[in-house]
Amino acid sequence: MQAWKEYQDQNKDRFLDELLDLLRIPSVSADSKYKGDVARCADAVKEHLMKAGCDSAEVCPTAGHPIVFGQKIVDPSLPTVLVYGHYDVQPADPINLWTSGPFEPVIRDGKIFARGACDDKGQMFMHIKALEVMAKTNTLPCNVKIMIEGEEEVGSSNLGKFLEDNKEKLKSDIVLVSDTSMISMEHPSIESGLRGLAYMEVEVTGPNRDLHSGVYGGAVANPINILCKMIASMHDENNHITIPGFYEKVQELTDAEKKALNNAPFDLKEYADELGVKETWGEKGYSTLERTGTRPTLDVNGIWGGYTGEGAKTVLPSKAFAKISMRLVPNQTSDEISNLFKAHFEKIAPANVQVKVTAHHGGEPVVTPTNSHAYKAAEKAIQTTFGKDPIPTRGGGSIPIIALFEKTLGLKTVLLGFGLDNDNIHSPNEKYDVANYFKGIETIPYFHKFFAEKE
Repeated sequence: MQAWKEYQDQNKDRFLDELLDLLRIPSVSADSKYKGDVARCADAVKEHLMKAGCDSAEVCPTAGHPIVFGQKIVDPSLPTVLVYGHYDVQPADPINLWTSGPFEPVIRDGKIFARGACDDKGQMFMHIKALEVMAKTNTLPCNVKIMIEGEEEVGSSNLGKFLEDNKEKLKSDIVLVSDTSMISMEHPSIESGLRGLAYMEVEVTGPNRDLHSGVYGGAVANPINILCKMIASMHDENNHITIPGFYEKVQELTDAEKKALNNAPFDLKEYADELGVKETWGEKGYSTLERTGTRPTLDVNGIWGGYTGEGAKTVLPSKAFAKISMRLVPNQTSDEISNLFKAHFEKIAPANVQVKVTAHHGGEPVVTPTNSHAYKAAEKAIQTTFGKDPIPTRGGGSIPIIALFEKTLGLKTVLLGFGLDNDNIHSPNEKYDVANYFKGIETIPYFHKFFAEKE
């Protein structure tokens, strides 16, 4: 609509400046030293919701970090869209690999560089600005509720209770989320599924104290060596995960599904070159697109033990640790896979060490229907602003709360993301293209318009 475009054009500079201000707040949910900043960010989000035109907005305390909720009800008889996002961000480490301060946003070559630029402040903020565009031009075609949480990066452990306790407040017709990516601005896409997650921490203990590696080396098992062997054994020569029962419930794609997935624009050499690798790696018998979107994985996210400081220290460590995540696909559950992992890891441990396995947060895989009225509304919105049909894809990441929306609230979700796979989320130099930010603000109102229309 012309009114939307005119309002956005008139306020583009402010929309960008407000996002940069939000990115300056180090709302790292995983580190307790940032607790005050997380709370400050929640207050800022609430203020932005009110300025955007919400009838009401509040910061809702939880046992952890707060949830921000706002709403704009134009007519109770109209459809209601529940927008979900998160204002918390990943830790910025390692700081020395950033080319500019992670919480000092800069724009270079049309890209915003800052922690949270894409995941998820930039994408979440598009919805607040899109609401403002519609509210200030008196063209909001449906009711909008917005729920922005502060614990997504640490597993959303308190959001489930919030959903249970606030079913009436959150009553809606669909959930709209922009915490995902598209193929490119030239090839817009909509993700129709996400993998689940089981996140584990393991501890291997050998001797009762650190030992001199010369005096005891060769006589006492080194926990780091043992841990490395145990982890290495969890993939076979075909990069197939060796945990018994791991693949028992995994469904293979049909030939038609494989063909549709692999028809998406994708250049394997360009993909490898962009990552700085000579060739890709993964489960034998599957394409890269199949591996990243439709197959389960097991990866070490961190490993440590012994002496890691400057210089040398000849120590045989008492303990070794690793953090291991498994991405899951439909029919796998995080509890079941966590239990299978624990049983297997304990079984393969040699008698000369002790092991401890701790399950951290998890989430379930989801597949969203591509023939629903809501998906069609997203499809038409992309068609309107990009001038081409979006490509349905499967996302490799996880948003644990999506499955919970369906279980607790009975709501399906539309994943309307505007990030790119090379936005360096969870890595140094995270970025978000300014063009994608504004394209999201332009497109989202059309989703509301088309969703509000009768099926």
